[in-house]
Amino acid sequence: MPTPAVNTQESMLCLVLAEPEKVQDMNLMILKKILKSGCTPLIVTVNKPCKVLAKMYAKEGISPGSYYVIDTVTQYSGGVCAPDARVKYVTTPSNLTDLGIAITELIKQMPEGKKCIMFDSVSMLLIHIPSATASKFLHFIVNKLQLSDISGIFLSVEKGLDPVILSQMSAFVDHIMDYEQAVTAPCLL
Repeated sequence: MPTPAVNTQESMLCLVLAEPEKVQDMNLMILKKILKSGCTPLIVTVNKPCKVLAKMYAKEGISPGSYYVIDTVTQYSGGVCAPDARVKYVTTPSNLTDLGIAITELIKQMPEGKKCIMFDSVSMLLIHIPSATASKFLHFIVNKLQLSDISGIFLSVEKGLDPVILSQMSAFVDHIMDYEQAVTAPCLL
């Protein structure tokens, strides 16, 4: 039996699928569950700029000091990148090298304890890069999380994934659930 990592938490990897009109609600609901579980979340956004996410979260009473963000949208869309120790900006969603580096840097910067990455849109990533490249990158991220004993939740539009990516993701993650299952699950981590 392998020797456990220094951090003894059990990491969980989950793909959550929702209808397009429920994606924003899914993002909020899952972030609330992550925070309630005592995890520090790192949100990787390829869907909305962090400024938009911060407003959306603030309306729900979620403090900007309770999460970290990697924003791949703001620079790509020509927005202003406001300096913030809890936010790293990547030039485009297709810049996977910088995205991988940003994830590594923020994971190191986050406080000790339970951590979770919430990847806000696997289906949106596929708009920017070929499916095979996305699959390789997601496999890299999943392995990085497993080696670091960090949980990961990957959100996607239900019918927005190529069947090949969906079958590959099912091999990478511990669970695949739809929005309704995620809502009723007492905990996702």
